[in-house]
Amino acid sequence: MKFKQLSPDLAVSQQVQLEDIPALARDGFRSIICNRPDGEGPDQPAFSEIEQEAACFGMEARYLPAAPDNVTDAHSAAFKQLMAELPKPVLGYCRTGRRSTSMWALSRAGEESPSALLEAASQAGYDLSALAPRLEKE
Repeated sequence: MKFKQLSPDLAVSQQVQLEDIPALARDGFRSIICNRPDGEGPDQPAFSEIEQEAACFGMEARYLPAAPDNVTDAHSAAFKQLMAELPKPVLGYCRTGRRSTSMWALSRAGEESPSALLEAASQAGYDLSALAPRLEKE
């Protein structure tokens, strides 16, 4: 499974499959955040299945779904809280990794410069320039 590193504590990826969990555990991930609603596509296992499989490998899993292009301030606040609580490193996933990246960037607004957040996202392959105004927090 391919993942993209956003920070020392967080990487993002496309949809996680049950057979990916053992490799994620071997790669050192200790937690997973699912940002994709159950039933969004036929290619995805239910979050409860991911959570159960992750537990078998000693990993925490949390469900924080968002519809595509609908990451709210509430999502970013909840993501920030999860990142504060969960064992690191964490893997966030959705269909492509973009929603997870958006939640991360918005959760870091005010703590890191917008340019640094946009650059980290860009290095991982995600164009978050549309979020630039929301990243300008004091």
